[in-house]
Formats: sequence, structure tokens, C-alpha cells
Amino acid sequence: MVAPVGVPKEEREPELITHRAHNGTGGDEHGYDSDGYDRGWSDEDEARFHEAGFDEDPEGDDGGKKAKKILTPEQRKKRRWRRIRRSLYAFVGIFFVLPAIAFAITYLLVDVPSPQEVAAQQGKVVTYFYADGKEMGRDIPADGGNRIHLEPHQVTDTVRHAVYAAEDATFETNSGFDITGIARAAYNQLTGGVGGGSTISQQYIKVATENDEYSYTRKWTELVKSFKMNNEQSKDQIITAYLNTIYFGRGAYGIETAAQAFFGKHAEELNSSESAALAGMIQAPGRSEDLENVQKRWSYVMDQMVNNRWITQQERDSATFPTPIPAEEAKPDSISGPDAYIEGRVKAELEAKGYPEEKVQSGGYKVYTTIDQRAQETAKRSVNEVMDGQPEELRKALVAVDPKTGGVLAYYGGPNEAGVDEVDWGNQQRNPGSSFKPFDLVALLQSGKGLGEVYDGSSPREFGNSTVRNSEDAQCPQCTVAEAMERSINTVFYDIVLNEVGVQAVVDAALSAGIPEDDGGNRPTMANADGNIAIGGGSTVVTPTDMAGAYATFAAGGTQRDTHFVSKLTTADGEVLFDETTPEAVQGEPAFSQDTEENKQIAGNVTESLEPVLTSSELTCADERDCAGKTGTHQYVDPEGNKSVNENAEAWMVGYNPQIATSVWVGTGYNKPIRNADGGLIYGSGLPGELWKTFMDSYLEEMPEAEFEEVEPIGRVPTPPETDDSTPTSEETTTTATTTTTEEPPSSSEEVPTSTEESTPTEDEETDTETDVPGLPTWPGNPGGDDNERWRQETEG
Repeated sequence: MVAPVGVPKEEREPELITHRAHNGTGGDEHGYDSDGYDRGWSDEDEARFHEAGFDEDPEGDDGGKKAKKILTPEQRKKRRWRRIRRSLYAFVGIFFVLPAIAFAITYLLVDVPSPQEVAAQQGKVVTYFYADGKEMGRDIPADGGNRIHLEPHQVTDTVRHAVYAAEDATFETNSGFDITGIARAAYNQLTGGVGGGSTISQQYIKVATENDEYSYTRKWTELVKSFKMNNEQSKDQIITAYLNTIYFGRGAYGIETAAQAFFGKHAEELNSSESAALAGMIQAPGRSEDLENVQKRWSYVMDQMVNNRWITQQERDSATFPTPIPAEEAKPDSISGPDAYIEGRVKAELEAKGYPEEKVQSGGYKVYTTIDQRAQETAKRSVNEVMDGQPEELRKALVAVDPKTGGVLAYYGGPNEAGVDEVDWGNQQRNPGSSFKPFDLVALLQSGKGLGEVYDGSSPREFGNSTVRNSEDAQCPQCTVAEAMERSINTVFYDIVLNEVGVQAVVDAALSAGIPEDDGGNRPTMANADGNIAIGGGSTVVTPTDMAGAYATFAAGGTQRDTHFVSKLTTADGEVLFDETTPEAVQGEPAFSQDTEENKQIAGNVTESLEPVLTSSELTCADERDCAGKTGTHQYVDPEGNKSVNENAEAWMVGYNPQIATSVWVGTGYNKPIRNADGGLIYGSGLPGELWKTFMDSYLEEMPEAEFEEVEPIGRVPTPPETDDSTPTSEETTTTATTTTTEEPPSSSEEVPTSTEESTPTEDEETDTETDVPGLPTWPGNPGGDDNERWRQETEG
């Protein structure tokens, strides 16, 4: 019996002879009995207790000084191993036994849908609507719902191997899942990456269940069904089922329909190149009309076929990319002509939102676009009217955006006709030239300086090791920023960017206005920007859509709204999946300053600087409506990298009023000189300006008048000239003695052009004379040519 703790030692009853050492079972020198329990507790006992390495029992009375069991080394070792065994049992149970039981239960409960069952759920008609709810057109499945199901013997080895190379090289040997692929998918899930380890069997299950969410539950069920499918069916049956149901684009489900839709032949007739092209489309069928992406995927698949010894290196070297037949030949009842490019942009946008083309098609969704039918018809009519009789090699694009919503009102990326390269020029990156100068001004205004600041606008001027010139060496020795914008004085804007605000400030201003960091295909807009960003040259490239959206930010008083093509998406029965027309969706955010008034000021000051440009260029809007804009021209660069003083390659006009912002581009797309039907050089105020004005006047004719909001000027206010010539008055010269020309140019190689090459424009309008490394690559969509190949080599390694 243990003595009550807390009773003084001298007050306890005497120990019996059976206790402790007297009974032969004894205690030890530490005062513990043979059972390891303390029969009393003194300060000396406590000291010895702690010296022995034991703790007090936290559940004991009297401060926790209750007797505590002492374990021998052997007992402690046994306890430690017992804990290890229990942990191992728990580990095995949690990670092996329970999953095995769950796998077995899931295996018994799930079924694998047949290809016929899957086909019944696919290929529904998708309807597109204009912004007012009127039907724009329908996307009808390529087979019209009458799909041809192939039998295993009809699927050639050529087709199989191309699909294996693209999607699952171990298909013939795996059990429906790939352990390394699963590990890779799990890692991507944990690290926020994309891409998984789905086998062909798993992909078939995903298509069959129409479940493409990124989750462990989906992957688990997918894995079990894939395993069951591989247990119950042969590899021939599985690959045939897969190829009868997978989506390729153009409304084509199944390899037979796809072969007819893209190449006008049966699947059995496909060669290696054609099979590789179709196999490459499986990963992103929504980009099946993006020939650049299709060609890139084709190259990958062909290389994988060589690596797996399904074709020889000699066959690979002699292979050429098989150009698909025109889409309208495959789907004569689909949206065609220029409007087909709208459909392409809509599909890309929906895919980015988590609604890939096959999901939209299988659900028979209704797509409500932002396109205004009257604006779209006006755009097409304006292009046909202005460009009629002009050289056939000229390409053009027109994009109009609603400043109040960011929705695209009109979109013309090209005629999209047979015999003309099917490139959507509204979504191709080009050098914007002087139309990029408003972003230089934004950066200056953000620094607190205004349109009245004076700079040395003489020409030529030296910046580091570079020489910069104005058009015909136009002289403006004491040039206000307002005058420099109106006359597009290159040397002033180089001065502002290199010596005043810095390159990064201009990059930030452009991004804030809505210029995206890349074009959605990982091609950056301002990679490695240098001083040439001042005039929209060098590596500064944008699309007409980008420019329309960014200028819409100026039109909206500094409120930036994302440019988009889809206003609403619903299911076939009207359930709204997302809606971009709600007040929350169109609210936008301040672009240039978090201070509301300052943000409006900056945008308003930019607008004030751009209004006189239209007057000088004779592009003012009809009925004296408030409009503002900027022209831009970019020089032609010959194959040897020399800039031509007598040729231009790109011409822009971008402008707006409070109701619409419109961007127009004219060029060849191949870095060739551009001239009009009369043989004259094309500047921004020429064909692009004429096209812009024709569209704007026609569209605004039926719109109520709207005026730009008046704002306070920022910084120094420009003094109106007293004479018509460009020479500042003596009063102006006296009050603006301080300019930036006395500052040393920065030494940073990032901001200072390095070439000493000079060039001189030959006409009154500005030509943007770059001073960076010669041989500017042509930024595709170039469908081909040496420049395109050089760009690809530079960007891919």
C-alpha cells in the first residue's frame, strides 16, 4: 500500500516488517521498492528522483509528487518498438489497406460508358448571339450528328502511332494508368502547376464523364475506371473507342470526322504528317485554326514518332506540314468570312475561362458576344470601301471597343477568303510606332510634369551612342510636350523616356492601360524593352486588339476594363454560367493612380494632347464630335537589317471618343514595304486614318453626341503660340529655360540604344526611326518566310 502523499514522514505509521528491505523484496538505494514505487517523499528523495532522469507524475496530488513507475532499459526498448510497430500498422492501414478496399469497392460500383453512349452526349449545336440577343450564327458539328464509328481494323498503325506519340507513348504496355505520370500530376497539383499524367484510357473516361475539374476525386475515379477498362477490353478496342469520341476542333468528334473536316479524306487514307497534325490538335482543339500552334504541335508529334521508332529520321526530314483545307469547305453552314475570326476569339476566351470548345459543344451552350451588329457591318463595309482597289498584298485589321464595358463592338481581322492567307491580323503582334507615344506621356504625367514642359526637339540628337532624327529633320528647339505630340517629334520622346522617366515607367503605364504582358501564346509585348519603346519600336509589339483596349482606358477617363468578346454564357436551357454585364463585372479599376481625381487628370491630359493630332492629320470626326487619336508608322527593315529611309512596313491609326475606341492597322505581315495604289508611301494618316475616320463617322452618326470630361491640367500649362510657325515666342523661351538636354544620358545598356545608324524620313508625317539592333524580327502571325523562322529560332531557343 502506498502511503498518502503529503503526510510528513515522522507522522506515518511504522513500516511493517513486510515492507521494503525487511521482507526480502527490498527497496534500492534510491528509496524505491521492488515494484518501482516510492513509499515516501522527501527533498532528498526528490533530488535522487530527478537525478535518475524521471519526471513528476502530472496527475499526482501534492504538486504532482506522486510515485512514478520506473522502467528498466529492457522495458523502455520494448515500449519504443511497440510504438514503432503500431505506427507501421497505422501507415500500412491508411496508405495500403484502406486504398485497396476503396479501390475494390469503386471498381465494383463504376461502369465504363461505351463509345455509342458517349457520342450521344456530344456534338450539339452551339448558338452565337450579337450583343442585342439576335442570332449571329451557329456552330454545327462537322458530321451533322451522323458520326461514323470506325472498327479496330479500320484504325491504321500510322494513326495509332501518331496519337500515341502525342498523348501516351506507353499505351500498349500500361494498365490504364502511368505511375510516373500520376506522380507528375500530383506534384503539379501541389505546386500550382498545370498538366497531368493522363493516359489515353484516362482521357477517354474524362470525355465519357464530361468531368474535367482538377481534383483528386476525379483522378481517383478516372484511374479505377481506366484500370477496369483495361481489364475488360483489349488495347485495340480501347484506342478505337478513344479515336471515335475524342474532339479535334471544327466541330469534329472522332478521327473519321476530323480527317474529313481538316483534310477532306478518310481516316484510313491519312499519311504520317496528316496523322501527326490531327494528333497534335487533341491537346488544344480550340486552337485548331491557329496554324502557328498547329504547326508547332505537328513538329513535336513528328519528333516523338522518331524517338519511339515509329518513323525514321529520314522520313521526318522529308516530311512537310500538311495545310488543312479551308474551314468553310469543311463546315459550309458555319460562321464564315471575317466573322469567323470573332468565333475564334470567342472560343479562345471561353477556354481561358474553363470552358473548352468540346465542353461548350457537348453542352450545346448559348454564347452571347459583345459584338454590336451595326458596328460589325459598318466595319466590314468601311474596309471594303476604303481598301477597294488597293494592292492585294496589303493586310488590314480594325478593332473597336466599348470604353464603358471593355467589350469588343466590332472586329475585322481579315477577309478570311479562299486564296488569301487565313491569318487573324486583329490578333497579331506588330510594332505600333508613334501610336505608342501616349504611354510615354502617361509616365511623364505620373511624375508630375505636364504638357507645357519644354524639351529640345531639334534633329538630329545624340543619345549615348545613338543618333535620333525627326521627320525631314523637323526642328523644334524649344518644344512643349503638347507640340511634340501633335507633330510627333521623336527626339522629345526619346529625351523624356531616356533622361526623364525611364523605360520601366513606360512599360508600367502601358500595362496599366490594358496592354497585356503577352498575346496569350507566351509572346511578350515588351520583352527586353529599351529606349526604342519611346516610339513603339524595338521589341515593343502589340496587337490591334491591345491598342483598342488600351485607348479605351483613355476614353473612359482612366478606368481600365479588360477587353473581351463574351458577355454571357448559358446552358442550352438558359442557366447562366457567367455574366460579364453585371455592374460588378463592368466596374473596372483606376489605371494610372489610386487617387480618383488624379487618375482622371492623367487620362484627361492625354486626351487633350491627342485632340490636335486629328486636326493636323485632317482626321477630325464628323459633326465636330469630340475625338482624339494618334497615328503611327514603322520603318521597313531589309533582310540585311538596314532601315530604309524611303519605305514603311507598318501604319496605324488609333483613336476614340467617349463612346468607342478604334484601332486600325495596315501592313503586309511579312516585313515588306507598303505602298498604296498610286505608289505612294503609306503613313498612319493615309489608308489607316481614312479607314478609321470612315468607320467612326458612320458608327457615331446614329449615336447621341458625347463630350470628353474637362479636367485640370497637370504641371506646366503650354502657352498658346502667337504665330502660326513652330518657333516658340520669346516669352515662351524665357519662361522655359530649363530643359532635359543638359543631363547626361543614362549609362544603363537596358535604356540606351546602341546603334549609331541614322535614317531620315522623306515625308511630312512622322516615321518612327529606330536606333536599336538592326534586323528587327517580324512578329507572327507571319505564315512563313525567313523572318518568321528567325523569330521562331530566337523565341524558342
